[in-house]
Amino acid sequence: MELVVQFQVLNQSCQCLAWKPRPVVAWGAESQHVVAGYSDGTIRVFSISRTEMELKMHPHTVALTAVAYSTDGEMILSGGKDGLVAVSSPRTGMTIRVLADHKGSPITVLQCTRKQYHDFGVEGGELWLATSSDRRVSVWASDWLKDKCELLDWLSFPAPAGPEGLGSLLPSLAAFCPWEPGTLVYVGFGMQKEALFYSLRKKQVVEKISLPYFATSLSLSPAHFMAVGFGERLVRLLCCPASQAQDYAGHDDAVHLCRFAPSGRRLLTASHSAVLVWELTG
Repeated sequence: MELVVQFQVLNQSCQCLAWKPRPVVAWGAESQHVVAGYSDGTIRVFSISRTEMELKMHPHTVALTAVAYSTDGEMILSGGKDGLVAVSSPRTGMTIRVLADHKGSPITVLQCTRKQYHDFGVEGGELWLATSSDRRVSVWASDWLKDKCELLDWLSFPAPAGPEGLGSLLPSLAAFCPWEPGTLVYVGFGMQKEALFYSLRKKQVVEKISLPYFATSLSLSPAHFMAVGFGERLVRLLCCPASQAQDYAGHDDAVHLCRFAPSGRRLLTASHSAVLVWELTG
């Protein structure tokens, strides 16, 4: 539990970051690169082993709100406060594509997953999704080497007019379901307090799980666990598909981040002033 390395960028706030995926050939070795997005619209790639910044790119004119690597680590996807999504190459430092489909609403989530094109009748070696704060989710099939990027599905989740300002305080969050291929999970401000499982094959919501509050954070583990954080200082751990739920208190503020470790045996949750590490037993 000691600080190993620290990178500082003066006069800029780091808004989001992501680890580079581990190469398949060196499975078991830790990834040595992190990409971070900043308030001035830049993204920086840091080498952990060399303790230095290797690359700086400027694909956005506004603050970044989400960043992710493609599954092979060859591309960096970044989303801005204005809703634009940029695809950049860390090899060349060039931005090769800008998508404006979510324009006007901040990007809240970017996530990539390995998927063969024949699963959905489109070309591409991976699927990725973008979520924006206006409760819209776009799903794409891509083959970056062939410069192909095709919209596979477009979801828009309704919400009541509701209390003024409430909707803007609650993030729209989506994630590919690791135990149910071709399915994504969505939480956010809506008609009901619930988690929605949407099938990309059936083009419909196939399951709904009721939640005690509107979610502020979400993470899914390959071991069939779903963690949901709430503004009410609560973490709910759900075992799917039985939807057995257990609630945990311990935070003194809204739980704005949940993240399972790659092993699925530990869960990290973060609030304003604390990061808690939970161990999953049994």
